[in-house]
Amino acid sequence: MRFTRVVLTALAVAIFAAAPAHAVNLRWAAQNDILTFDPHSQNHATTITMLIHVYEPLVRYDKNFQIEPALATSWQQVTPTQWRFNLRKNVKFHDGSPFTADDVVFSYERIKQPQGTMQIYVSGIKEVKKIDDFTVDFILDGPNPVLLRNATVFLIMSKSWSAKNRSENIQDYKAKEETYASRNANGTGSFVLKGWEPDQKIVFTANKDWWDKRDGNVTDVTYTPIKSDATRVSALLSGEVDLVTDVPTQDMDRLRKDANLKVLDGIENRTIFIGMDQHNDELQYSSVKGKNPFKDMRVRKALNMAIDREAIKRVTMRGLSVPAGIIIAPGVHGHTKALDVVTKYDVNGAKKLLAEAGYPNGFEFTLDCPNNRYVNDEKICQALVGMWSKIGLKPTLNAMPFATYIPKLLKMDTSAYMLGWGVATFDALYSLQSLVRTKTTGADGSFNQGRISDAKLDAMIDAMKTEMDVKKRDALIEDALTMVRDQAYYVPLHHQLRPWVMKKNVTTIYRSNDAPESRFATVK
Repeated sequence: MRFTRVVLTALAVAIFAAAPAHAVNLRWAAQNDILTFDPHSQNHATTITMLIHVYEPLVRYDKNFQIEPALATSWQQVTPTQWRFNLRKNVKFHDGSPFTADDVVFSYERIKQPQGTMQIYVSGIKEVKKIDDFTVDFILDGPNPVLLRNATVFLIMSKSWSAKNRSENIQDYKAKEETYASRNANGTGSFVLKGWEPDQKIVFTANKDWWDKRDGNVTDVTYTPIKSDATRVSALLSGEVDLVTDVPTQDMDRLRKDANLKVLDGIENRTIFIGMDQHNDELQYSSVKGKNPFKDMRVRKALNMAIDREAIKRVTMRGLSVPAGIIIAPGVHGHTKALDVVTKYDVNGAKKLLAEAGYPNGFEFTLDCPNNRYVNDEKICQALVGMWSKIGLKPTLNAMPFATYIPKLLKMDTSAYMLGWGVATFDALYSLQSLVRTKTTGADGSFNQGRISDAKLDAMIDAMKTEMDVKKRDALIEDALTMVRDQAYYVPLHHQLRPWVMKKNVTTIYRSNDAPESRFATVK
């Protein structure tokens, strides 16, 4: 009998150990899909949000957006231009292969390739040197005050997996190229990609061999892009999804009153603005021939003055926006209320400026706009068309899905366009370097699709890349943001407010970068 009890006990333990833990699925919906699963291809917020479930950087943000160890356990500044990172041992990629320094060096060389748009995250790094299997040195062009913040989105790929699957090179998204890495993933992160059906769903499952512990209990994640506002809200109300992170503004009041739901409020660190071609000698898609009116500051200022941002906030955004005067949002280092002065709405003043510039009767141009990326993006563009028509301009709205929009924008096939820019590093340099710095083949001007080029601004931006004195660097940022504002190089619209709505049984942490991390989520 004693022998039998021992055998039965042992058998019960074995069965219990073999039994899968209770699956907890987080069903999450938002309006737009990702662009790719290639971690070095597209600097697109929704894409990065999904990528960080699978891929990891050397350092990451904690719950309070402070830098903490990830694939690196520690680091030190050996000299002003040399940083040493000690890598985490016994970490495995999802295919079971070990993570080593070779993967870091490979990922650095890969992310720099010109067909991608992620070079800014390794900006200022001249070389990554392998010291041994678990030590790498970053050799810098000069001192770098934002090195660690940039590194939070420098995601590490497996060198061997990339070679095996012919994915050593970044996909050329602009050319609509497909690669194995653009549809499949192999990281070290807390979740494993089970599948992606574009415009249908993305499915993750927990990485049982992850080196860290999840704060929440979620074992499976299903992300569903639902373009239709009404359908997305209906899915939440019916219980088909647990979390919606871009709730239609018109539905917020009734959702707040629903006893089965709860709301997490916050200001996203994203600014929505209009860019203009300031490079071509003749403006594309315009009635003006032989000239480009957007090269004239008076025309750009007229566009700025003709926008009633308070009306957009009240009518289009239902109060869920903060009218903007500059291209960075509150919470980003370099933002101040003194700088963020909204251009006064002045139709007559705008007409006068257009007349002075030689366009008393206005002109025609095309406004390119996404219709499934930002909160009320197409509706905002419709409002702009109406407001600009009051000063004699004749814009034609060309709205399209974001997956079609981005390749068009990357080819600079536009005369004027909407863009929303979140600040992954929470530092103004990220926006200034990406949006204003003269365009090169590297990180500088990576999304300067209007091809602004101002030598004085370039010098300021280059100086703040290496200035370690906080007061001097802050002065450079202030001067640069002031110049961008006063020259009207962009037309800032507003900073987004981005409430998340979820079922009562869901708990997660609000992220001002609008990037929910399922490792923090609990579903009861």
